[in-house]
Amino acid sequence: MTDPAPALPRRTYVPHTLDADAVRTWCGLALDALGRAREEIDAINVYPVADGDTGTNLYLTVESAARAVDAAFNGHAASAAVSRPTLADVVRAMAHGALIGARGNSGTILAQLLRGMADVLADGGPGRPGGATGPAAPHDEADKADKADKADEADEADGLRRALRRAVDLAYLAVAHPVEGTVLTVAVAAAEGAERTTGDIGTVARAAYEGARAALQATTGQLDALARAGVVDAGGYGLVTVLGGLAEALSGEAPAAPASPGRPRVGVTAPAAVPEPPASGDCAAGPDPSGGPGYEVIYLLEADDSAVARLRERLDTLGDSLVVVGGDGLWNVHVHVDDAGAAVEAGIQAGRPYRIRITHFAAAGHPDHPVPDTGGRRPEEPGGHEPSGAPLAPRAVVAVVPGDGLATLCAAAGATVVTTRPGEPPASGELAEAVRRAHAHEVVLLPNDAELRHPAAAAAAQARAEGVRVAVIPTRSAVQGIAALAVHEPGRSFDEDVVAMTSAAGATRYAELAVAERRSWTMAGVCQAGDVLGLIDGDVAVIGSELAAIAETVLDRMLAAGGEMVTLVLGEDLPEDLAERLERHVREGHFAVDTVVYRGGQPSVPLIIGIE
Repeated sequence: MTDPAPALPRRTYVPHTLDADAVRTWCGLALDALGRAREEIDAINVYPVADGDTGTNLYLTVESAARAVDAAFNGHAASAAVSRPTLADVVRAMAHGALIGARGNSGTILAQLLRGMADVLADGGPGRPGGATGPAAPHDEADKADKADKADEADEADGLRRALRRAVDLAYLAVAHPVEGTVLTVAVAAAEGAERTTGDIGTVARAAYEGARAALQATTGQLDALARAGVVDAGGYGLVTVLGGLAEALSGEAPAAPASPGRPRVGVTAPAAVPEPPASGDCAAGPDPSGGPGYEVIYLLEADDSAVARLRERLDTLGDSLVVVGGDGLWNVHVHVDDAGAAVEAGIQAGRPYRIRITHFAAAGHPDHPVPDTGGRRPEEPGGHEPSGAPLAPRAVVAVVPGDGLATLCAAAGATVVTTRPGEPPASGELAEAVRRAHAHEVVLLPNDAELRHPAAAAAAQARAEGVRVAVIPTRSAVQGIAALAVHEPGRSFDEDVVAMTSAAGATRYAELAVAERRSWTMAGVCQAGDVLGLIDGDVAVIGSELAAIAETVLDRMLAAGGEMVTLVLGEDLPEDLAERLERHVREGHFAVDTVVYRGGQPSVPLIIGIE
């Protein structure tokens, strides 16, 4: 019997220093928030092309930035000389990750906004973000120390103001023909809100967020396309979401959520049908008044500044929605054109283009249903083939698993497997690639981890844009994935199969045993480093010192609510005699309950338990 945990201290406002940890926290909060809002942002995407992918594109862009930040931390941790990255290291990594991973119009502009912020935040110097804060004040002069602290706080806040202004300036220069009422209008309002506000950096970050949030609501009246649909700008909504993560990271408090963005009115067509005239206001690239090109072309480009200047001029004559971001020899090029080949050829003349993506906006003559350019064949048509000539399977399952034994088990059941590594969850791009490897018209995706729900949803959105029918079953553990895979039947209709697999997963409660790495608060009390934790449905329910005893307690608690089948998935270092002990415990204490044991081989979780 554990003692009840002491009451948690009341949460108070504590501004965070703008350092490497704060940037990492910001990226994580922004990515999680975009994951929650992704479908809603996609749904209100009506300008400049109603292709329903702005939320997904922004998620993928921030995911790439967050991955680069994590890599910066991991790289320094592996170095014996320097264990932690500086603010300059991290913001540069963030900007580079966003640049190489930018998707779509809004994602490309967001990458340039982050680059502009990084330019200022990485510019080190006494009393400025990214560098030292000057010599320490003498210990015997407390008043001078206090003044120095206040001066540092003011410098930090001013650094954020200048970073937001620099972000706007760079992003505005990247857009060939700005139109008022989209993402840059919101960015300008954020910079102005920060500039009007005094106080510490948390206060300034919240003011930037509030300014952006207010400007977002005004976008509906600034673009006829948005007014007709009754929605706010999708890219602007995404930027507000990212700034909300910044405000929370620096203030310690989650800001008020944006007002409802609205839902597109029935019958609203893509804005390209009634184009908006170019304006001198500050915002994102708008469509050409001629009615809208048929292709989106995106590529990374290695080229010098002079070649990129010529490229801008050339692409501007070929199409619209032109955004070119980057610098220092590496650029991300985005443009809507009718002649995709000419846009790529222009990049070849300027330098070395790669990661070329061409999306056709037309599907059966409708500009609001994008599919990839597949040479005239729709990928979802029966009898379709990949360029290699191999026929597509009717249906496949993709399963994410944490161990080699589980990978072998799921592969034997016919699944395409993604094996995770401790501390390195797969990104949405890796999951999307697994869907492609499955080589099927229809794919069921089993993420098998609650933390992968947003990457899995983003991967499914990417695959759907390529013509694959994808359903994500929200499995939170490998044992739920095993239960779903066990009832998978390709002979059923897709919908019937998904319902059956979802029902099987939902009927499976899950638990796992873990070892605490440090002292921490839990739902079951305070744990110490080295304690064995029993987690039921994701929450810590039992704390103890002996793995077998904790496993038995977890089994008893779960089976008290009923159950017919116990699944035990053993980690790579768990002894076989423990499995035999647990099987005997179930057999002796719970009548008519069967037990099945798998050697999962997962390295970081000693035991996973499923109850069906």
